[in-house]
Amino acid sequence: MEIPFYQIDAFTSEVFAGNPAGVCLLDDWLQDEVLLSIATENNLPETAFLVRREDHYDLRWFAPEVEIDLCGHATLASGHVIFNFVDSDSERVEFMSKSGRLSVERRGDLLFLDFPSRKPAVCVTPEGLDTMLGAPPLDVLAARDLLVVFDDENVVRNLNPNLDAIAKLDGFAVIVTAPGKNSDFVSRFFAPGAGIPEDSVTGSAHCTLVPYWAERLGKKEFHAFQLSKRGGELFCTDNGDRVSIGGRAVIYLSGTIMI
Repeated sequence: MEIPFYQIDAFTSEVFAGNPAGVCLLDDWLQDEVLLSIATENNLPETAFLVRREDHYDLRWFAPEVEIDLCGHATLASGHVIFNFVDSDSERVEFMSKSGRLSVERRGDLLFLDFPSRKPAVCVTPEGLDTMLGAPPLDVLAARDLLVVFDDENVVRNLNPNLDAIAKLDGFAVIVTAPGKNSDFVSRFFAPGAGIPEDSVTGSAHCTLVPYWAERLGKKEFHAFQLSKRGGELFCTDNGDRVSIGGRAVIYLSGTIMI
């Protein structure tokens, strides 16, 4: 079997930056264990699998160790592949996923995700969180992921968390955030339990970050940076029960998976 494969750097306009994602174009679904094996072999933060339907694509995402319910950068990467290598005349593509109907819209050199909002709520602070992260937080909330708020960008930038301890926490991941010096807010994202020690740029995290900062700052539109080693830039809008998450993408490689 030959599977068209693309590796895209998302939320960046330069290769070797942003967040890498694999995109596999399938004729029909393979067994789950095969999809997971491909994702494990790719060893990328996420691999997206697409099956074309009449008016949309079915879309699933796999990290190296588990299937996940929502992934922003691999969806952005999927849109980039479709617009540039499958249907160059299209300006919008629709997906059906475990998180419902999603879309990517092309506006100039930016691609915009339409994703569900995941507003965080106040929660009990996990015991020992200060020690795990290496700094005391200003606030702790939770949606799918734990949202840990600090008061200074440099604190977020310089965190060196205990990933083994974080992997044992309930929930999928830990998002850390603070006001930005040259942006509305900054963040980092740790999901060691899913085989992602630190994610480079995390679209799904902004489903939680955007409603949090919208309420805190009293505004709807945001310019954000993720402070990973590779780094990423995002343009976000709070739309109530949905969020718009924009960024650029660039291809790194294309080829064929042969199994």
